[in-house]
Amino acid sequence: MSHSGQREPTASLSLLDATMVGIGAMIGAGIFVLTGLAVDISGPAAIVAFALNGGVTTFTALSYAELASAIPRNGGGYAYVREVFSAPVSFVMGWTRWFTYMIAGSLYALGFASNFIEFGHLYGVDLPGPAVGYALVAVAALVTLNALSTEASGKGETAITLVKIAILGVFVAFGLTAARTGEFRPLFSKGALSVLPAMGLTFIAFQGYDLIATVTEEVENPRVNIPRAILLSVVVTVVVYLLVVFVAIGTLGAEALAGAGETAIAQAAEGFMPTFPVVGTGASLIAFGAVFSTISALNAVVIGSSRVAFAMGREGQLPARLGRFHHRYGTPLTAIVASAGLMLVAVVVVPIRVVGNLASLFSLLGFVIVNVALIRLRAQQPDLQRPFEVPLYPVPPIFGIVCNLLLGLFIDPFTWALALAWLAFGGVVYLVWSRRRERPRDETEVTEIQAPEPLPSAEEGDD
Repeated sequence: MSHSGQREPTASLSLLDATMVGIGAMIGAGIFVLTGLAVDISGPAAIVAFALNGGVTTFTALSYAELASAIPRNGGGYAYVREVFSAPVSFVMGWTRWFTYMIAGSLYALGFASNFIEFGHLYGVDLPGPAVGYALVAVAALVTLNALSTEASGKGETAITLVKIAILGVFVAFGLTAARTGEFRPLFSKGALSVLPAMGLTFIAFQGYDLIATVTEEVENPRVNIPRAILLSVVVTVVVYLLVVFVAIGTLGAEALAGAGETAIAQAAEGFMPTFPVVGTGASLIAFGAVFSTISALNAVVIGSSRVAFAMGREGQLPARLGRFHHRYGTPLTAIVASAGLMLVAVVVVPIRVVGNLASLFSLLGFVIVNVALIRLRAQQPDLQRPFEVPLYPVPPIFGIVCNLLLGLFIDPFTWALALAWLAFGGVVYLVWSRRRERPRDETEVTEIQAPEPLPSAEEGDD
């Protein structure tokens, strides 16, 4: 620890905590609001869309797992791209991932607010004030928790995520006894190709496992636990999604589920779930689960966005102050505050639907680059220590590249135009900051940017 406020990250998160960061981000409000919309597009085959998205997600998750075991640094995809690509390419990766996580945070915050208000309505309570006010309070509360203690935010994420998994478990347990397989016939009632747009709609619900890699240096035994956490989070999430979608379609039926839209899961629960003490009806329990889901997802992206900013600051691609851990709290305080500030602005002024599509596009492109980074790292550093290696290499990363590009084609041209505009703005930021860094600096300024230690070779890792 130095007097300038620099402090090394502390490994305070367990395998369970790291896994819950991924699950907490993935099982957000998406499964609650997207199921009915997906069924409206593809009928009972919506369950096929969820299954295929699980497969597409797994290809890139395997790449993340190997890269995390080989490059145990905070920053996730940005850290990996920084290792194998030029500085401009890595800046673009970090710039877009930071943006994506912050925008996702604003989406989750507004989702929390609407679910919280609806939860109050179910109990006859009309909560005062606009929804945006509750969204701002949620962001401020979680930012404060994250700023004061990584361990507390990680343990809180674990507790909240376990609660929402338990709620969905209750939904599935009751629903499996009431589901009817006949509701899935014919499976492709709207045509086999209708699965593709349903995949494009629901793919956002499979994003979040990559957040685990952003806190690599704060997890115990990261070379082993980060790959395990990534793969565990994907497996658990896919299983939960398929069970929930099966129960929803099997109990309510595709036509009724499609008509229910964003409230499909709650309406399905009303048909077969009993009334619970304290909580009330099945719809009330699902609303309660939706509140927990959005809070855990919001907390996960607060953690992830700040670590990307931290990594970019440490690499000198953003102000060095962002790349330092607070000497007292042991958290990337400045990076957390900067990320939160932009997230709060997004909550108030950003057109959520448009920028939500933009965040999805950047995620798909980011996943493409991560898969390419894995292939390049294998070629450039074949002897690098890799406790986890992608099975059947290079098939999974190649499939990941192709599938993510194909899904990107289902995003409208206007969103692509916005993406290019944001990248152009990022290019201006990069050029301005690069020129500023090239100016002569005194010794104090130079020491602010801490270069990460070299990666160990396979021989060193075996000592």
